[in-house]
Amino acid sequence: MGTSTAYDGPGGGTPLVPSWLGSDDDAGGPAPSAIPPTGAPADDPASPAPLPPAPPVRPAIPTPADSSRFTAPRSNFTRFAHSGGGDRASLGRAVSGYVSKSSGGARQAAQRMGASRGSGARLLGFLADVQARGATEALRSLDLEGLAGRPIDEVFMGLADYICPNAGTVDEGIAREAFIETIVDLSTLGVTDLDTLSSDQMQTVFELYATHAIEARLCNDIGTKLVTAPADPQVALRVQSQLRDFIRNGVSDALTAARAETPNLTQDRVHAFVDTVYERAFGILQALGDAEADQ
Repeated sequence: MGTSTAYDGPGGGTPLVPSWLGSDDDAGGPAPSAIPPTGAPADDPASPAPLPPAPPVRPAIPTPADSSRFTAPRSNFTRFAHSGGGDRASLGRAVSGYVSKSSGGARQAAQRMGASRGSGARLLGFLADVQARGATEALRSLDLEGLAGRPIDEVFMGLADYICPNAGTVDEGIAREAFIETIVDLSTLGVTDLDTLSSDQMQTVFELYATHAIEARLCNDIGTKLVTAPADPQVALRVQSQLRDFIRNGVSDALTAARAETPNLTQDRVHAFVDTVYERAFGILQALGDAEADQ
């Protein structure tokens, strides 16, 4: 996980949902022109003075969160890593505390996914288009028809800039890393042909993506010791595998429930569907974490 050790995690005073996770629509429009109205000369003393340009509307500065809200989840996560994966109670407390305290609940945790929500929606929207119209037409709509008929890993690599654009920030890097790791997983799971993609395989692809995205988000926030704490690389891999399986169980349950409610996924429902999956996944992860902590 490239971003899992990219930095030491956000400071506790970072807002629960940073302002840079907002949409471009929040930035406000351009200021009105100060040019005098048509027909009134600018130097005519009898004409009313032009009004000063209105200041652009900017989003409110988020209120700083509790400066210590990451402390307990980070400590529990570090204990889990040092245990080589044996201390499941610490893993449970780390994940549950991350959702409930560090993030302010499942909904806020889902909003913190930022770029991964948009990337997940673009990925799922593309897969739904493939099922509806076929791979060639879906790729043609993105001016990528040259990828038609290529192996699925090549197709997905060609889609990377569309699915995960502008990988310049940590948040965007998380989204892109999750997509690259999903591509790596495809061949091991037998998903090789885009033209014959089944509904179950489509769910598997998105499930993998959401799992990797949540894992990378959590590791950047509280899991910076995941790779460095165990002295043995094999132990580090075991710890990481346990974390990934734990997260995937939550994502799988959330995705299954969302599909039952929305069996026919259309393009206009994709964004809401993805947000629902992330929010439910975090809620389930909090519950699973509480269960592990109580054992």
